Amino acid sequence: MDGVQVATRFIPTEECDADIRLKESLIHAAKDDIAIVKSPVGMPGRAIMNPFMQHVMAGEKIPHSPCHRCLAKCSPGEIPYCITDKLIAAVKGDVENGLLFCGAKAYMADKIETVHDVIADLFGTEPECI
Repeated sequence: MDGVQVATRFIPTEECDADIRLKESLIHAAKDDIAIVKSPVGMPGRAIMNPFMQHVMAGEKIPHSPCHRCLAKCSPGEIPYCITDKLIAAVKGDVENGLLFCGAKAYMADKIETVHDVIADLFGTEPECI
């Protein structure tokens, strides 16, 4: 059985309800803008570097809301930032202070398209054939 994990590719689509500023940050990201970062509980992920992530990478602790209890291994008094707060900020369009998680090839997005077109491209078919 084969499979693939695809998520970032669906953010810059017409159907995605994320703020246009998040979609545009994906479209305008360059390969060098994407770095492997640590989540608040120490797990690695990829994100588009922005002022928020530069503060985190410099070791700063970012004030956050009360605990949402979303991660079992999260200790609110010890984390550098709240992942939930920062993911929500990104989806709402605060691309300077949000966590812009993305895939390794996010820089390849070059336009806002439809989910139909993304699926067609993934399967290598013409959109009218799906």
